[in-house]
Amino acid sequence: MTNSFNDNPHRRLNILTGEWILVSPHRTKRPWQGKTEKSAATDLPVYEPSCYLCPTNERMGGEFNPSYEKPYSFVNDFSALLPNVKEESYKNGLLYAESESGICKVVCFSPNHSLTLPLMTVSDIVDVISLWQKEYKELGALDGINHVQIFENKGDIMGCSNPHPHGQIWAQNKIPQEVHKKIGNQQAYWEKNGRSILEDYLEQELQLDERIIVENEHFVALIPYWAVWPYEAMILPKRKLAHIGLLSESEKLAYAEILKQLTIRYDNIFNTSFPYSAGIHQAPTDGKEHPEWHFHMSFYPPLLRSATVKKFMVGYEMFANPQRDITAEQAAETMKSLSNVHYSQLG
Repeated sequence: MTNSFNDNPHRRLNILTGEWILVSPHRTKRPWQGKTEKSAATDLPVYEPSCYLCPTNERMGGEFNPSYEKPYSFVNDFSALLPNVKEESYKNGLLYAESESGICKVVCFSPNHSLTLPLMTVSDIVDVISLWQKEYKELGALDGINHVQIFENKGDIMGCSNPHPHGQIWAQNKIPQEVHKKIGNQQAYWEKNGRSILEDYLEQELQLDERIIVENEHFVALIPYWAVWPYEAMILPKRKLAHIGLLSESEKLAYAEILKQLTIRYDNIFNTSFPYSAGIHQAPTDGKEHPEWHFHMSFYPPLLRSATVKKFMVGYEMFANPQRDITAEQAAETMKSLSNVHYSQLG
């Protein structure tokens, strides 16, 4: 990158979605007198009697959780999608609607109410990944399920309704819009080059080493060149894999190690339980071959200046296109310099 781009406004292309991002690094000098947030609580108990995700507790829907010791999943008591919805559509002039069906599940990462991913052991994170694999395979094999979205909303700022470490899985009939964008761009590149676009992108990033945060034998965590959120990151397998079900045991362990290292560094940026939305994008489960897919996990954290100041997607971002105030290279440099030991264990 030229010094001019590091100091002056410019645009960057997201090669997966085909969308442009405005980068304005000079704006970090502006004073902040806007909204601040409460810091996330870090002194949570191992067990919370009123938590509807802790073992043996009653959930809001009236069901009781088992006394689980490993990651545990169940159908969401208040699902956004429902199975067996009657297929119908509506069209009236320029007004369109169609039915949608699916299954929403909750995935509790640990029975321990206080353990977020960076505080879990690598072997415990391997268990989470194993459950993700199981759910992707089983849900994706159901009739009428053509896409499985695995994601986590962490922290009050991201709308998480319960601090117990958990994620969600929404499996549905239609392939979502964001995934459609990525299918189109990945397909076009595959048909032209016979390689996945993320294979070649990762090769270039490893050569440049400007945005790499951490890597191991099988995985890389980096700040995408086109990142929108201040400390947005992406985890990529070095081997082109269409979905997480194809991970070998050694790759699964490496994935867990990278997940732990990345999330520790997040917490260490501002010495807080770092909020984010994270999601795995992988091949649809529509029964078609998807040689173009290279699965990846994206993290969209909102914090920009401190544990209490976040980036808002408003104004220009809502009406024009996304914009960020620090460059991807600056964010990567910050995260790369952080300790691999969680701040709470540094004394």
